[in-house]
Amino acid sequence: MQALTQPSTPFREKKSKILEQLAVPDTEYSDASPKGSVDEGIRHLIDEINTAEGLVTTSSCAGRASVFLEGRKTKSGDGENGEGEQVARVGGKGAGGTWLYVSHDARADGDESYLDWMQSLGLPDSEDMIETLPDGSGERRLIHFKFEPMILHVLTASLGHAQLLLRCALQAGFRESGAINITSQSNEQTMPMVAIRSMGLSLESLVGYQDSEGQRRRIVSAGYFKMLLQISNERFVENTKRIERFRSAFKEAVLEPKSSSIPKKLNPEGKEWEDAAARRERLRAEGLQRKAALQAEKADAPSQDIDAELQMDSPF
Repeated sequence: MQALTQPSTPFREKKSKILEQLAVPDTEYSDASPKGSVDEGIRHLIDEINTAEGLVTTSSCAGRASVFLEGRKTKSGDGENGEGEQVARVGGKGAGGTWLYVSHDARADGDESYLDWMQSLGLPDSEDMIETLPDGSGERRLIHFKFEPMILHVLTASLGHAQLLLRCALQAGFRESGAINITSQSNEQTMPMVAIRSMGLSLESLVGYQDSEGQRRRIVSAGYFKMLLQISNERFVENTKRIERFRSAFKEAVLEPKSSSIPKKLNPEGKEWEDAAARRERLRAEGLQRKAALQAEKADAPSQDIDAELQMDSPF
């Protein structure tokens, strides 16, 4: 691992407080996420990051599939009752926005399980559906199906720590990773916040809406809805592969550093990645070694035969 700046006292204090919160038993721990606790799928990764000096995780999501009902878009308009009433922000958050379904694991997509799931969302499982959205009059709250890959926020003690973590993330496939707070407005040491993410795996589709009477209606076919579920299951698999590639790169660069501080590139199977030129050179070197070994064997063969003949002719 490259020489890095020693963490400042403010960073050590922040890390200590965060680790105290994470050490709370699962039955007592709670956070702002829909699940309310650290996802098991990346708990091991979070623990490993937090053992490294100069790094501490602040929030995380292992990746999830969800169905979200937007909040209210209009005020009630009932005189005083409507004053100060909140409406949903862009994207539907707030003002009564509700998670109808959240899962951090792939879901079985068998017909029976699928129909039960549709029923639990309050969406009709018949083939009847609304092909167009109603006009903007009245209350209309959209229903979204989403798949979101892992996102991890890590507070770092210095720019050097942030750059090292970002290299691991980018090489593992988390292409949209980045850092904020990379400059300081005071004399205190900079503490960048690194976001590790890959938006290329994200998926979002409108699947229905809820009318002013609270009735939920589909705007896509049941088959389309099932296809979204199948695609999200596939992306769960790829998301897990990227997490493991990042974990391997992080361990090699930070926890188990070799002579080089730059983490090796890994292929999808977790083995060291090599470009075409490197592969040609490796194969050429291996071929030359095999050729030299064969030539050595041939060179030794005649002398061995002569020695055998001399031994047979010798009177001793």
